[in-house]
Amino acid sequence: MKKILSVLLLLCLFLTACSKDGPAETEIFAMDTYMRIRIWGDNDLLHDAVDEIRRLERLFSVTDEDSEVYALNQTGNAELSADTAEILEQAITLSERTAGAFDPTVYPLVSAWGFTTGEAHVLTREELDVLLPLVGTEHLRLEGAAAALTDGAQVDLGGIAKGYTAQKCLELLSEKGVQTAMLSLGGNVQTLGTKPDGTAWIIGIANPEAPSEAIATLTFTGSMAIVTSGGYQRYFDLDGTRYHHILNPETGIPAETGLSSVTILTQDGATADALSTALYVMGMERGIEFWRESNDFEAVFITQSGTIYATEGAAPLLGGCEFEEITR
Repeated sequence: MKKILSVLLLLCLFLTACSKDGPAETEIFAMDTYMRIRIWGDNDLLHDAVDEIRRLERLFSVTDEDSEVYALNQTGNAELSADTAEILEQAITLSERTAGAFDPTVYPLVSAWGFTTGEAHVLTREELDVLLPLVGTEHLRLEGAAAALTDGAQVDLGGIAKGYTAQKCLELLSEKGVQTAMLSLGGNVQTLGTKPDGTAWIIGIANPEAPSEAIATLTFTGSMAIVTSGGYQRYFDLDGTRYHHILNPETGIPAETGLSSVTILTQDGATADALSTALYVMGMERGIEFWRESNDFEAVFITQSGTIYATEGAAPLLGGCEFEEITR
């Protein structure tokens, strides 16, 4: 299995290297990806951000035997901490909102394909027929901090955990007085405030054909969550065929909708994370319809042919490329 572990949204921050107002920064590996944290302010607060990421990772991991999600998947019942209950509630809400295009109960499929075990396997029709009935939020019951799963069902928060974590980290830093920060958690970028010198954030959207390069940039000021999902981010090749990790919960196989990636811009990290997956699964036509019915996010679609489409709220921020604007 090949994983693209580099930062999938490229951050282009034009800073004065020797400025006393420059950021403190650190890089860590967590949640199966590389993460970069930048804070303008108290350097010691980098440790707080790292500790928060590690704390949430320990709660949400599907493979850590000490995590709450692992316990829920193994036993079918669990009393959860406030954060795990909150993220599960958000995941259920977003699954219902997207008619199941994003679904936190896909873990039986994800595991069987080998995306968490490292043992690549292409599911047969017979295997899909066994596993698909286990997928769907009707198999997950959440009452306050008590969660329960029907027999055989399991949850995977990989499609929302990094966005939730970025949101919580920035909320923590804001409470501690930080006014400007940037987190890059794999394909998730989230900013807090405006840089002290007043210059804009410039975020690169990865080129699906060359993920270490930017195919376009987004330029803006202020706080924003920007999350990209694409089939190029995690996949394996078997017998000459490539299988990526974004599964269609309805079919149980990698989503093939003519898209290479979807980037979501919104104010909430968890929402951006889940919707980037959902719209990739929906495909551009359904994704545009969904956007037109919503009022809390913007999107950039990149097709497999390389054409870039931007919704009307994202279009003014997009540069460095030719694109077609989507209007309401």
